[in-house]
Amino acid sequence: MSTADGKAAALLALHAGAGFVLPNAWDPGSARILEQVGFPAIATTSAGIAWSCGVPDGQELSRDTMLEHVARIGAAVRVPVTADLEAGYGDSVDDVARTVALAVEAGAVGGNLEDAVAGTLLAADEAAERVAAARAAAPPGTFVLNARTDTFFGGMPGAAPEDVFAETVRRAELFVAAGADCVFVPGVVEHDTIRRLAAAVAAPLNVVAGLASTTDAPTLFSLGVRRVSLGGSLARVALSALDAAARELREAGTLGFLDGVVGYADLQRRFSGSAG
Repeated sequence: MSTADGKAAALLALHAGAGFVLPNAWDPGSARILEQVGFPAIATTSAGIAWSCGVPDGQELSRDTMLEHVARIGAAVRVPVTADLEAGYGDSVDDVARTVALAVEAGAVGGNLEDAVAGTLLAADEAAERVAAARAAAPPGTFVLNARTDTFFGGMPGAAPEDVFAETVRRAELFVAAGADCVFVPGVVEHDTIRRLAAAVAAPLNVVAGLASTTDAPTLFSLGVRRVSLGGSLARVALSALDAAARELREAGTLGFLDGVVGYADLQRRFSGSAG
């Protein structure tokens, strides 16, 4: 997969299968490890990248800084990379289109676009216009566009479950009509609701594992989910291990945290040579 179009086609083809796990990298090293383990595609995580820069998630980093990290991740691996573009880094549809165009220049062959800013849902029609702008900036076949709705992720506080479900399906229909290849619904937990969403949404359904739910990928696939993301979960694992090791070292001075870790020579071998 040496060309961008070839990588985009390979990423899109994964959505036509029985389901796949899309792990999220936050730097070139984590991306190389995920590729070596055997994942056929990798996503970036805005949370993991933000944390690696010492700031919280939520567009705290500038668009240019985030895309610099995306570019480095993409250059480190041979597999397709899809970027977490948050809410598009701007108020206008032109801003969204520019963000997608820059993501393509950075080497991404796909991207997520959220319909909420600072936890507040955009109007459905406005969100669909932003999806259409993203699609126009990267035509079908060149970029896998994943439209995210935060209806289940705190976007409709106090709403009845059936109202949340209906609004999710309505937004999904608008986003698919606007050109989305996939619909991402983080925060949905109940198995029956996931099954109903997968049946109602006329596009592959993406959910996130390890955030609000610990349902495993095989179970999610059996419910009709095609794409399972991890969000910032793998970054949280790495940072949690660092926190635990630092506390042991600071409080006891012992080195138990080194038990079972990958050796220096092995990591040197795994990171030798170029990839992208």
